[in-house]
Order: sequence, then C-alpha cells, then structure tokens
Amino acid sequence: MTVLETRAAPSRAGALRRAAPALAGYAAVRALGLLALFLWSAARDKNAYTLLTARWDALWYVRVAELGYGYEVRLANGDVHSNLAFFPLLPWLERLVAAVSPLSYADGGFLVSLCASLAAAWGVFAVADHVYGRRAGVCAVLLWAVLPVGIVQSMAYSESLFTALAAWSLYAVLTGRWVTAGALALSAGLTRPVGLAVVAAVWVAAVASFVRDGGAAQPDGARSAPRAGAPATRGRRFLGMLLAPLGTAGYVLWVGHHTGRGPLGYLDVQAGWRNGFDGGYAFGRFVADKFTSFPSALAGVGLVLGVASVVWLYVTGVRQRQPLPLLVYTGLVTALALCASSYFGSKPRLLMPAFPLLLPLALALAKTPTRRSAAVLGAVGVASAVYGAFWLNGSGPP
Repeated sequence: MTVLETRAAPSRAGALRRAAPALAGYAAVRALGLLALFLWSAARDKNAYTLLTARWDALWYVRVAELGYGYEVRLANGDVHSNLAFFPLLPWLERLVAAVSPLSYADGGFLVSLCASLAAAWGVFAVADHVYGRRAGVCAVLLWAVLPVGIVQSMAYSESLFTALAAWSLYAVLTGRWVTAGALALSAGLTRPVGLAVVAAVWVAAVASFVRDGGAAQPDGARSAPRAGAPATRGRRFLGMLLAPLGTAGYVLWVGHHTGRGPLGYLDVQAGWRNGFDGGYAFGRFVADKFTSFPSALAGVGLVLGVASVVWLYVTGVRQRQPLPLLVYTGLVTALALCASSYFGSKPRLLMPAFPLLLPLALALAKTPTRRSAAVLGAVGVASAVYGAFWLNGSGPP
C-alpha cells in the first residue's frame, strides 16, 4: 500500500482558501436539500424542522442531554430500548449549547450538526486533496454532499460529527500528526460505536510506521542512522496510539459498570434493540425475502446492486493503492454497516461516514471536463434533494 506521506501541510488560512470552492459547493447542495425538504413538508402540512431535530434518533440524543442516561422504553414484545445505546459526545455538545445560549437541546443538536457537516466536508476535502489533489478533493466533497441520504448531514444526528472527527483524524495520520490523530480518534470513539474503525486506522498506520523505522537498512544490510527528531516522533506516535481507543473503551466499560453486566454490557444494551454483528446473515435473509414476491423483487435487485457497488468501490480503492489507514477505516465502517443484524433501512445512513469509498468516483470526475462534471453533480444534487425530502416525510426512520 501507499507509504504515508508527511509533507508539510498548508497553514490554516491557506488550507481554508484551498478548500473554499469545495465548502461553497457543499453549502449550496445542503441549502438545496433543506429548501426541498421545507417545500415538500409544507405541502404535506408537516414541520420540516421537527423532522430534522425531533424525530427518531434525534429524540434519543435530546433525552440523554436532558435526563442523562438510564431512560429506556420497554416494548410489548419484551425488547428494551435503552438510551445507553447512544454514545455521549453529541448530547454533551447539545447540553453545552443549551447552557451558553437560549437554544433548546434540539436546537443545539441542529446547530452542532450544521457546523460539524461543514467541518466534515473540509476534512473530506483535506484527505482527498492530500491523496489525489485539489480537483479530486472538490469532487469528493460534492459527491459526499449529493449522497441520496445526504439530508442526514443536516439532521440532529451524530453522522456529521463523527465523519468530521474521523476525516480529520485520518488526515492527521496522513500528515504525521499522531497526537492530534489519537485525540480525534478518542473523540470519534465517544460519538458512535464505529469509532473503532478510526482507532484501527490510527493503530495500523502507527504500527506500520514503527516497522518501517525499525526495518530501514542501508544497501550493505546495516540499519540506517536515526533521523533527527526520530525519538520525539516515535514518542508522539506512541502517545497517539494510547489516546485513540480511550473514547470507545471508556464509554463501553462505563456502560458495563453502570448496568452491572461487565465489559460486555454494551452488547447487551444493543441486543435490547435487536442489533448486533452476525456477519451479514440477517441482512442477507432480508434481501433474499425481497425476491419472494413482485414488485418487492425490484427492491431486492436494487439492494444487491447497491451492495455490489459498495464492494466494487472498495476494491477499486485497493487497486488504486489508497493509503493503508483509509482502507482499514473504510473496510471496518463498511463491514460494521452491512453486517449489523437490524435496522436494514438505515444501512445507507450508516455507510455515510465511509467517505473514502467515493474517492475512485472523485478521481474519475476530476479527470472529466469541468462542465460535464458540474452537470453530473448538479443533476444528482437535485435528485438527492428531492429524494431526501421524500424520505424524511415518510413513516420510517432514516
């Protein structure tokens, strides 16, 4: 795989100027999506802001911010839905916004999501720009913006916050900022269970760097002389590795202690939601059941094509020799999303943080004439806005 590069990154002001076209395009796409949602909702006598801030998972985050942990709902079939399933960083930020402003917890979640989505777009650009150049970076951001489920980036959900932390952690790894990478991985681990993927990316990259440092040799077989500052770099790398898992491990262990069920207590909480990791067996059965009747078979074909596309994009990323931490991160996010045993309708949303899957498409678009790529992205952006409005006005959770 591609060796990590540690070339100097641009200054913050220079980096912002470099990312400005991508961020402007991203903001335009998100504004279009919100406009479509508000118009569609008004036509159906629904409140678009309520759809964004006070339904489904957003309600659970608000309850954590307002009441703390311990709230649960017992269903008629015996399932127990506990708010311990939701990681704490977003509720903490909602509580902080409410404490320093007149905004409600739900308003705070919406504000955090809006700010985090811009930070995530910048992080996606930074990673893609570092690997493939500025034009590919702009295309990657716009592709992430026009995802069919892109409206979730504007909801009081944790996807935007997590993607921002993950993208900047990966960028820190790619540029050799190990302590920053570890601290951001820690924060990502306090945001969603899939924070494990960020931890794994940091650890794999760090171990690979240690191996390269220890195995470098001169042509005659003698080890190369230590580089200036190498001990300090190794120390920062080791510190980054120590920091990275503390968020995920800390919350999971706290849940186990809080419930009295030991280190695996969080898995019991997830089981109460009928959620777990079964290698994709339940999802496979769900897809297969679609082919037992018509027209549900059409949905089955769409699901098969969707999964095949995700696999193809990942394999293409491997063939294009994406940096190892990106491949590790993307592989784990994808596996955890596709192989979860429940909430099949939410899988597109769960895949949204796997933004490196879009890099092969971004690279292809970057090589096409500007007018053609703009036309393609514009058309997809309009379709995404309409679909997002339709999706959120439906009955099921995203």
